[in-house]
Amino acid sequence: MDDMYGSDVLATGWRDRGAKKVPQVAAEADLVVEVADDGFCGAVTRVQGGNVELEDRVGRRRLFPLGGGFLIHGAPVRLVVPAAKGQGPRRTASGSFVVADQRARVALPSRILVEGRHDAELVEKVWGADLRVEGVVVEFLQGVDLLDDLLTAEPPSATRRYGVLVDHLVPGSKETRIAQAIARGPHGRHLRIVGHPFIDVWQCVTPRALGIAKWPEIPRGIEWKVGICRAFGWPHETQADIARAWQHILSKVTTYRDLEPALLGRVEELIDFVTAPTG
Repeated sequence: MDDMYGSDVLATGWRDRGAKKVPQVAAEADLVVEVADDGFCGAVTRVQGGNVELEDRVGRRRLFPLGGGFLIHGAPVRLVVPAAKGQGPRRTASGSFVVADQRARVALPSRILVEGRHDAELVEKVWGADLRVEGVVVEFLQGVDLLDDLLTAEPPSATRRYGVLVDHLVPGSKETRIAQAIARGPHGRHLRIVGHPFIDVWQCVTPRALGIAKWPEIPRGIEWKVGICRAFGWPHETQADIARAWQHILSKVTTYRDLEPALLGRVEELIDFVTAPTG
């Protein structure tokens, strides 16, 4: 008969003899794991204070202690703190090199104006570090329809230029007609209006970043964001539901690579316009 304790009665480790070793896995961002106890499945969003935060496919977030009790593809793992990455030239989310020890500048008189809160949050997430270095403030309009009133109340000038980012700027659209009329008006000289072709800024996030093949087609007559939430099976009855859906989409954006080129070039153009030397 085998002696499970071995020949040395004082030897340590006899409890672990023959037990299967559970691999340790670094809790890197976007790693998808399942919680063995209750089946909650989500992607890692952050590691903080000995805990790991997971976000499931509908945007719910929960904290769990690091260590055992997790599964990857059905196999047990122990989640551990990721190793610190080597130091080197760091880049911002927009791809620019980080400026060491750079404090945010006093805000310039010039501004970048966007149509809504979601547009502003997306620009901040990707270009926020760059804008703070340059001293550029992003403000939202709640619709391009209100742009003319804002320009009348606070007209741009040679020392206070406005760059405007518009959704759905395609030939024949309402947004294009408004932009063209304003550009021909008295403020056009100190104003630059650009836009992307998508119905809403949500579509500026690439399908790849969201793990989908393409954005759903929403029939006319259905409010677009509501239709998107329905297509994905997300709650959509209230404005809070729509806000949570956007936060889930926004959480998938980590760098400029998660955005469509049609947006990237236009934002860079506006930054150059409002930060160009005056004289």
